[in-house]
Amino acid sequence: MPLSEHEQRLFEQIERSLAEDPKFASAVRATDPRFHARRRIVIAAVLFLAGIALLIYGAFSKVALVGVAGFVVMLGSAVFAMQSYRQGQNRDLRAVGGTATRRTRPRRSSLVDRLEERWRRRPEDNR
Repeated sequence: MPLSEHEQRLFEQIERSLAEDPKFASAVRATDPRFHARRRIVIAAVLFLAGIALLIYGAFSKVALVGVAGFVVMLGSAVFAMQSYRQGQNRDLRAVGGTATRRTRPRRSSLVDRLEERWRRRPEDNR
């Protein structure tokens, strides 16, 4: 349902007053999961580059342990970046200064649970 002109003006006035409040803006930014996900992705990229540097240093210095450590750092940072990216896709905002519960995805049923459910719903044969 569209807003009336009076409601639209009130809404715009509220938006302007909230935009001018730096404390509110920083509080909303601090609870936005996308903001934190971007920061974690940048950290993961820096760690990935450090892992490449360790890998190359290990190859040139002929110290295999340093090269392996560089590879492990690269692998760990790639996993960290993927997890951060997935968390950044979540659009749920948490309450500012409160303890809001996050919506959780419905639990995926296991193969055994699905098979049992299918067995219960099977058509009964008249014997």
